[in-house]
Amino acid sequence: MSDTNFTGTGTGGDILVVDLNKQFDKADMAWIGASAALVWIMIPGVGLLYSGLSRKQHALSLLWASIMAACLTGFQWFFWGYSLTFSHTSGSPILGNLDNFALMKVFGAPSAITSIPDILFCFYQGMFAATTAILMVGAGCERARLGPMMVFLFCWLTVVYCPIAYWTWNPTGWLFKLGALDFAGGGPVHENSGFAALAYSLILGKRHDPVATGKVPKYKPHSVSSIVLGTVFLWFGWFGFNGGSTGNASIRSWYACVNSNVAAASGGLTWMFVDYFRTGGKWSTVGLCMGAIAGLVGITPAAGYVPVYTSVVFGVVPAILCNFAVDLKNILQIDDGMDVFALHGIGGICGSFLTGLFATNYVTASDGSVAADPATEIAGGWMNHNYKQLGYQLAGSCSVGLWSFVLTSILLLIMDRIPKLRIRLHEDEEILGTDLAQIGEHAYFEEDEMVNPEQSPFVIEPVRSTAPRIAKLKASATSKEHDTDEPKTFDGVNASDSGALSPDDGTVSDHSRK
Repeated sequence: MSDTNFTGTGTGGDILVVDLNKQFDKADMAWIGASAALVWIMIPGVGLLYSGLSRKQHALSLLWASIMAACLTGFQWFFWGYSLTFSHTSGSPILGNLDNFALMKVFGAPSAITSIPDILFCFYQGMFAATTAILMVGAGCERARLGPMMVFLFCWLTVVYCPIAYWTWNPTGWLFKLGALDFAGGGPVHENSGFAALAYSLILGKRHDPVATGKVPKYKPHSVSSIVLGTVFLWFGWFGFNGGSTGNASIRSWYACVNSNVAAASGGLTWMFVDYFRTGGKWSTVGLCMGAIAGLVGITPAAGYVPVYTSVVFGVVPAILCNFAVDLKNILQIDDGMDVFALHGIGGICGSFLTGLFATNYVTASDGSVAADPATEIAGGWMNHNYKQLGYQLAGSCSVGLWSFVLTSILLLIMDRIPKLRIRLHEDEEILGTDLAQIGEHAYFEEDEMVNPEQSPFVIEPVRSTAPRIAKLKASATSKEHDTDEPKTFDGVNASDSGALSPDDGTVSDHSRK
């Protein structure tokens, strides 16, 4: 890239003549840079969470997916993602142009948030795209082929994520102009990933399970420790996710952090108490983690708009709704193994709806913007008697969900018909495990791997799908189920791999898991 791209029109001025840093507050830039790093840690955090929730033979593939998402999104965002989402010269209400292709002219000019330079805003928003990416591809757990997953993710970011983010956050986007409020990504990140995950799960189909007999399989998480560690990373990173979305280091930033923390705490307690009554009197660790995440999802679109005392509502209500929404996959018969739709799709809609009720003008003004320019004051929501705001929020939720589900479905159906881009594993590969079949490595080393060559952590030859091989793997999987001392089945569901058993009635529930 020539030096002329960094001087003159579009970049903020000639850096060799003018100090472009003077127009920006260095404390603001430091905080947004730190926030971007905090959001990055959420990407492997999601990987750890998903890995812990999966079965052991698929655990490494979800860690792989998190690092892959960080790498692939980093390139896509550089290539054209940022330009399609935040280009300054597009007048379209739907999508940006390629004026900033390969980050051309992205330098020291003010960004969409005028308090920070374009290059810093690009860095910060790129982390949001990567977090959304790993949330969505987690729906392919235990049955998606990894090569096509990468192709799919690049296309999905381009045709699904970028338009939705443009509508919401670009000053020329139609939802932005309409007046829909979304502080940190309830629509582009959570609703979007949730509805796309639902489409991904639907088109992939159910996981093969010798015991589930056609029903949606339910499994215990293989590592609660990984779930807890992933939740820690997510909660920690969310302070940058919500706190940095103000675009400056102001009272509003810290207010958003407090809102986020209270919502997470309230959500964690709520989900755990609901599980206590739904799973036979057990204080579920996994339920505590899922509730905290549900609270964080709920407060995301509202953190910089609502009074701090309402953040309890943003924790309690999404935690209850998301807890019961886990059962939707059984009703719909869609195997969303990580419950991305229940947690992020439903949680995002709930947060957006509550934002329409509780948004106020004074919280938004706490960044100093209204004092500097009274025209920036928002009308608020029902708390400010602005009753039509709820309609704007519902319009945003419906449009995001519809665009995400439909476009994701079309993209996957097209890909699955292209040679070499088949999206699902063969049955024997799935029973063997994504880790061994697709990566050739295990997440964990076991002693019997040295004794039994068939359990070697290295794939010497490619896995080839044959009828005898599938029959052998099915028999082996069924044998393992019947060798265990744990209860076997209840109503056709594998109890040894399901959620907590009630000591009173022996029924199976997966609510302790999510």
